[in-house]
Amino acid sequence: MKKKRRVSRAGIISEIDYKQPSGKALYWILFAVMIVIAFVAMAPPVWVMLSSVKDIKEFYQIPPTLLPHSFDFSKIAEAWQTLDFARYYFNTLIVTAGSIVVRIIFNGLAGYAMSKLKPKGWKIIFGLTLGSMMIPAQVSMIPVYLNVVKLNMLNSFLPLILMVGFNAYSAIIFKSFFDGIPSSLMEAAQIDGCSTIGIFFKIIVPLSKPVIATIAIMAFTTAWGDFLMPLLILKDKSLQTIMLAVYTLQGSLPQDQIMVILTFAIIPPAIIFIIFQRNIMQGMTMSGIKG
Repeated sequence: MKKKRRVSRAGIISEIDYKQPSGKALYWILFAVMIVIAFVAMAPPVWVMLSSVKDIKEFYQIPPTLLPHSFDFSKIAEAWQTLDFARYYFNTLIVTAGSIVVRIIFNGLAGYAMSKLKPKGWKIIFGLTLGSMMIPAQVSMIPVYLNVVKLNMLNSFLPLILMVGFNAYSAIIFKSFFDGIPSSLMEAAQIDGCSTIGIFFKIIVPLSKPVIATIAIMAFTTAWGDFLMPLLILKDKSLQTIMLAVYTLQGSLPQDQIMVILTFAIIPPAIIFIIFQRNIMQGMTMSGIKG
């Protein structure tokens, strides 16, 4: 006789609360609310992707169609080749990859210094880092742009990579995670003759895979969806990123082609989020190794 598999529940409703009628009712009410929220969040991108394979006549049909009556997948390949989207993807991947590397390395080192090294005056640096998070990004946009112009860095990916890569919030997340890693591991490595930088790359980094994955996903979504700064800095059309291409092309394309290019912009971050969604919560909630 097969034994029933016991399912444990974790969250705001415990296993004991769930056995009560009121707890079970609350559980299913919250479950229904989450379903509605998920549907509201997913409906727009799903509609865009379905509309990308509609016939052009369906966009002007009265009443409008919610689901396509016909599916024309050939227009996706045609738009990819005609609009040269491989180039926009390549440009965006350069900015995205550079942003991920810079955000992980430099913010990781900053968090490492504030958490483990704690040099003289580190509390002031920590306070300034927290304070910078209160400054709206729009306030610093004009000074940053003027500095880019003065340094003759227009039509360059480097300013975009640095602006996304250096992030105070990521440094704070790294510090919080590193605080949970026992200092005894560092002391043992120092006894074995490992340098300060060696400890970071050989001890800290291997133990920090969850938070590194979280920061990488955050950097990816920020760099991929960035629009305003690429609009100001990338004047050369051959250097445009995917979001900038969507903005510049939409005025000269029919409605169905606009949906196709929006689909091109939606799919990569959606795939990344679906694959690594568990790492996001794991990296945000874990505080290192206990013991």
